[in-house]
Formats: sequence, C-alpha cells, structure tokens
Amino acid sequence: MYSLVKTLTAILLMPLPLMAITFGIGWVVRKRGRYRLGDNLMVVAVVLLLLAAWAPVADGLLEPLESKYAALMEWPENSEIDAVVVLGGGWQPEQPWSITGRLSESSGFRLMEGVRLWNQRSDLPLLVSGGGTDPEMTMAHGYAEAAESLGVPSEQIIKLTSPIDTGEEANEVKALLGDGAQVLLVTSASHMPRAIQHFELVGLKPVAAPTHYLVKQQEAIAYWIPSARELRKTERAIYEAFGLIAIHWEH
Repeated sequence: MYSLVKTLTAILLMPLPLMAITFGIGWVVRKRGRYRLGDNLMVVAVVLLLLAAWAPVADGLLEPLESKYAALMEWPENSEIDAVVVLGGGWQPEQPWSITGRLSESSGFRLMEGVRLWNQRSDLPLLVSGGGTDPEMTMAHGYAEAAESLGVPSEQIIKLTSPIDTGEEANEVKALLGDGAQVLLVTSASHMPRAIQHFELVGLKPVAAPTHYLVKQQEAIAYWIPSARELRKTERAIYEAFGLIAIHWEH
C-alpha cells in the first residue's frame, strides 16, 4: 500500500498533471461565475507549466542533484571494493528489439558505466538490480543479458531480481555482501544522492559512480524556449526531491 501511495503521489504532483488539475479547477470555478478567480487559476497553471518546461528553471532544479557527486573517471585508489552495483532503471522486455534497444535511456547509461568500471577489476562480481512483473524477465535479467553481450562472463554477474525501489536494492545488496561492504554504486547522477543515503542507512559503504547526466551547457536559442525535454528534467528533480523526503519513512 505504501508503494502505491508513493507512486500515485509522485505522479499527481508532477508539473503536467498538477497544472492540468489546477487549470481544470479554474475552468469549473469560472463556469460557476467566479470569473476573476477562475481566470487567475488558469493563468497561473499555464505560467507555472511553461516555467517548468524552461531550461533555466529545469537546470536550476536538477543541477544541485547531479553535481553532488563527481564522475568516477578511474578506479578509486586505496578502496577495498567488494562489487560493482548497477541500480535498476526501466526496460521493455516485450518489445521485439535487440537487448540494448529494450533498455531505457537511463538503464543503458547505467549498464555501460557499470561494465566500464567492472572491466578495470574483472575479478569482482557485477551486481545488476531490478524487479518486474514477470519473475523470469525482470530488469536484472535484461541487464544480465546486455552485460553478457558486452563481454561480461555470466558467472561474474549476480542478478537481484526482487527489488522494486532503491531502498529494497540497498537491503538486497547488504543481505548478499554483508554489513559494511564497500561497493561502486552506479546510477543516474540525479538519483545518486538518494541512492547513497539508502545504501549508507543500511550499513553499506557506497562509492558514487554517477552517469546519465541531463543538465547540459547550451547557448543555442533553443535553451530559452520551453520544451518537453526540459519539462522531463523538472519532473526528475521533483521526483528525486520527494524521494529524499520519503527516505525518512522507509528506514
């Protein structure tokens, strides 16, 4: 029930559905004769939605999350790493595409970074995580298939097929590696602050290896024009902000 409430709350508080609801309320209010209040609500909804889809706002919200941990260029020195851990993203197992095509954009970046780092210490296990509705075709299964196609031996891959969120992933890794284990943690840069907190709270020692950056330096005129791409960045920032707040109820 908690997971359902969390998911519904996150969806409804995203800019597009929230502003659509606000605009709808304004329209109803206007129909009931409260013209000024209705017009104000509709204008506010449109303006806030345009701001959410504007790059300076989207980048301003997302950049603090993405810049909290620096990219891991080389294998960390003086660290006793026990495993490389790639956190789950999204994929479409039912599609008739190659395995890389079935991975979402974030999942593809995460796996590539995980394999890149694993290649520097191929004696370590590569932990790939992510559940799914079909226990035989989970996110972890997709990661494993893609990793094998990229040259990682199957015996070096450990699939964590049950976790459905970051908190569960942290608990699964702890159950496998033990309290105090040090891992290279690979996930999207905006997700990394929340992931690090989850892993530290269960007693693990994660080393951040962020990837899949969304904030980019742009000087083209397109930067100043609202777009769906920028709206998705704002949604990501809001989602992660709520996720950071929810950590207090998940541990």
